[in-house]
Amino acid sequence: MAEQTTSSIVIAADAASVMAVIADFGAYPVWAQGVKKAEPVGAAGDRPGQVYFELDASPIKDAYTLAYDWHADDEVSWKLVEGKMLKAMDGAYLLDDRGDGTTEVTYRLAVDISIPMIGMLKRKAEKVIIDTALKGLKKRVESLG
Repeated sequence: MAEQTTSSIVIAADAASVMAVIADFGAYPVWAQGVKKAEPVGAAGDRPGQVYFELDASPIKDAYTLAYDWHADDEVSWKLVEGKMLKAMDGAYLLDDRGDGTTEVTYRLAVDISIPMIGMLKRKAEKVIIDTALKGLKKRVESLG
């Protein structure tokens, strides 16, 4: 899955504060649009190693599990372990603490679903998912700060 969609946003918080919100999966239904449930099912040190999700983001409704790979407060990446509608999902949050109380967050995502979809439409769907997630993340982090 070579083609990824990428977008970035600047959040008024340090990288540790941003990563704390990213790692708080239990709160995802509060701020991550379409996420109905996010439940850690395995640990990787002090952060979840795998997380089970229930998603209802029309037209995609799915239950799936992602495996996470954490790199301090700089990066977290994930891959699909299993899903019903999703065939593959590779993504990452890359955090660049700018040293001025802000962090640039870059979100990379590549999704493959079990129903046929034209590449251009898939990229557009990924872009909507990314932009919605980044805006939700920014709002959540800044509301806690």
